[in-house]
Amino acid sequence: MKKILFVDDEEHIRLLYEEEFRDEGYEVHLAASGQEAIDKVRELKPDAVVMDIRMPGMNGLDAMSRIVGEFNTTPIIINSAYSHYKSDFSSWLADAYVIKSFDLTELKAAIREVLEKRNSE
Repeated sequence: MKKILFVDDEEHIRLLYEEEFRDEGYEVHLAASGQEAIDKVRELKPDAVVMDIRMPGMNGLDAMSRIVGEFNTTPIIINSAYSHYKSDFSSWLADAYVIKSFDLTELKAAIREVLEKRNSE
């Protein structure tokens, strides 16, 4: 079972992801901040991380760069409500960039894609 870490400061979004992706057959873990995400990546060694950008304290881009620096094989998907971060150079470290939506089709596809790519390497 693949482990996915979802990082978002909004509890209702974390709970939505937890329910949806457990139903998809993933082992789901949750973090509410950038620092918590870094700690959980160290502890859990997830197969992929889905990261929001705008969070209090350490934002998702800063957390992502620290995770990539330490665990450069862990795929990271940015999942943000803001498309303008796509042009931010630091967002290019991500394996995918998905605009937040309550229709999770695109996010599910991005997760499958990064996991397949990781397994083929």
